[in-house]
Amino acid sequence: MPIRLPSDLPAYDVLNREGVMVMDEDAAARQDIRPLRIGLLNLMPKKIQTENQFARLIGATPLQIEFSLIRMSEHQTRNTAASHMETFYRPFSEVVATGEKFDGLIITGAPIEHLPFEEVTYWDELTQVFDWTQSHVHSTFGVCWGGMAMIHHFHGVPKHMLAQKAFGCIRHQNLAPASPYLRGFSDDMVIPVSRWTELRRDEIAAAGLPILIDSDVTGPCLVEDPAHRALYIFNHLEYDSDTLKQEYDRDVASGTPINVPDNYYPGNDPGNNPQNRWRSHAHLLYGNWINEIYQSTPYDYHDSRH
Repeated sequence: MPIRLPSDLPAYDVLNREGVMVMDEDAAARQDIRPLRIGLLNLMPKKIQTENQFARLIGATPLQIEFSLIRMSEHQTRNTAASHMETFYRPFSEVVATGEKFDGLIITGAPIEHLPFEEVTYWDELTQVFDWTQSHVHSTFGVCWGGMAMIHHFHGVPKHMLAQKAFGCIRHQNLAPASPYLRGFSDDMVIPVSRWTELRRDEIAAAGLPILIDSDVTGPCLVEDPAHRALYIFNHLEYDSDTLKQEYDRDVASGTPINVPDNYYPGNDPGNNPQNRWRSHAHLLYGNWINEIYQSTPYDYHDSRH
């Protein structure tokens, strides 16, 4: 079954060319089925790139997915055309006003790691989003800074600045092979990492949260929060093959000090084309998440289990 997207959303053509099954709204309406409603609260500056990355992963399951794009109500992006935002995104305040519920919600990262959480301009509204998920979303997936913000809000776990950027394709270990979210995962895997902050094992453990994926080099990666029906991933399985290259080239061009991303280019030579060695685990993780939602979400959105 396909992912349901507006036919004029850029991701529609991108995914269609890649062989991902996509369906426009008219075709979806003719099917007698309730799609899973998955929202994307997109905090990243490159909105279209991020839409493509997550739509590609959640659209690869056998289920029909209705994909909704959400933005913060007052924050205005400077990196995506206003017409795109106006056409495809709804402010969170509008979603609340209509009383909508979602089977799943992805909250992305944001390039604001250097700021204390409380100094982020939209922090107050974002904490409202976190609290709203507890009554209006069946399962929430916080990614990178979004995951750090959620675990801080619900459990007080702090983020810590790093002396240098954690940057590259880092080996990780599967600590919970029996977890339904890691079904089909290898014992270890390569995952893209790109961040200036970290969360520490002892502080996550003190909050009583299980770490599902960990790294000896960059620390905890995937954490489950059963009480809040949430997963937090601090790294980037959703990244395209060249996303780390784009970040590296950008910093080199601007004169920003940056190390060559570890274990990314063959021979660690930026002159070589990077190889994608995480794509299969990305599809496994998000496919497993969608499956867990499908197995447990109520058919009626207004069921009290939300």
